[in-house]
Amino acid sequence: MRSKSIKLLIAGAALVSFAYAAQITGAQSTPQRSLLALSKRNHTLAIVDPVTLHIIARAPVGPDPHEVIASSDGRTAYVSIYGGGRYHALSVIDLVAQKALPDIDTGALNGPHGLAFVGGKLWFTAEGAKAVASYDPSSAKIDWIMGTGQSRTHMIYVTADEKQIYTTNVSSGTVSILEKITLPPMGPPPGMQTPAGAMHPSPQGGSEPRTDWNQTVIAVGKGDEGFDVSPDGHELWTANAGDGTLSIIDLAGRKVTATLDAKVPSANRLKFTPDGKLVFITCLGSGDLVIYDAASRKELKRVKIGHGAAGILMDPEGARAFIACSPDNYIAILDLNTLEVTGHIDVGEEPDGLAWAVRPKD
Repeated sequence: MRSKSIKLLIAGAALVSFAYAAQITGAQSTPQRSLLALSKRNHTLAIVDPVTLHIIARAPVGPDPHEVIASSDGRTAYVSIYGGGRYHALSVIDLVAQKALPDIDTGALNGPHGLAFVGGKLWFTAEGAKAVASYDPSSAKIDWIMGTGQSRTHMIYVTADEKQIYTTNVSSGTVSILEKITLPPMGPPPGMQTPAGAMHPSPQGGSEPRTDWNQTVIAVGKGDEGFDVSPDGHELWTANAGDGTLSIIDLAGRKVTATLDAKVPSANRLKFTPDGKLVFITCLGSGDLVIYDAASRKELKRVKIGHGAAGILMDPEGARAFIACSPDNYIAILDLNTLEVTGHIDVGEEPDGLAWAVRPKD
C-alpha cells in the first residue's frame, strides 16, 4: 500500500510539473491579435489574449529588456536589451510557435532601446552609440545607421513613408528630426565618355538620384524621454522628466510652440489617445497618470495608478489603455470613457514595455 501511495504521489507531482511547464511555454495558440508585455525582472515576454486578459504564453528574453515591438505581420516580436546603454542585442520571439529565436547582435550599436517597425524593417535607437539604425529581417542585416551626436538617444518614432524619424535625446534635452532628402546626381549621365588618360573617371550611372538625411535638433526641457506624435501628424509632445514640463513642437515649423508647467517630475512615457483628444503622461516616481486635454493644453485629471507608472499602450479597437506599473508588478487597465482603473493584469515582475501584435485575418 505504501509503495502504491508513493507511486501516485510521484505521478501527481509529474502532472503538476507538466501543467506548470505548459503555462510557461504556452499550450494555447497565439490569438490573431495579442497584447505583448515585458517583465524586466523575470526576463520574459508575456503573450496576452486582449479579450480574456489571460496569459497565453511566456517566452524568455535577454537581461534588462525595455521595449518591445511586433513585425507588421504579427508573427515576430523584437525586444531591446538595454543594460543602461551597455548591451548590444535584440531578442527575437516567434509569436506563433511561442519560442525564442537567436538574438540579433547589434555590435557597436550598444544600448538599443526605442523600437519601431515600419516598411518591413525594424528601426531602433542605440543610446550608447548616439545613433539610430534599421534592421532588415529579410537579409538579416543592419542596413542603415545614422549618428545623432546627442546624448542618450532614447525613444523613436518613424513616419509611415519612412521619410521622417523623431527621437528624444534625454541627457542633451533635445529632440532630433531626421529627414530623408533627395540630392542631385553625381558625375556625368550614363554613356558619357571619360577623357582619354583620365586616372579617376567620373562614376557612371551618375544620373541616378541620391538620398541623404538631414538632422534638425530642437532644444526642449531637461530629461525629455517619453514622447508621441499627434494622430494628425502636426505636433510632437514630449515629457521632460528633469523639470516636470511638457514641450510641444510644431513639426512643420520645427520649433517649440509651447512649454507647459505640467508638474510631471520623473515623467516616463507620453501617449495620445487614438482620437487625438487626450494626452497621457506616466510618472515613474509618483505613480500618477496625468491626463491632458490636447486642444486646450490643460490638465484634465490625475489618476493614481500605483507606486510607479511606466509604459503606456492604447487599444485602437477598444476604449481602454494599458499602463505598466513597474514597482507594483502589474499592468493597470484604464477605461477611456470614465478615466478610471477597471482591472489589473499580472505579467511578471517589473513590467514595462508594451505592444500589439496583429496577424492578418485569413
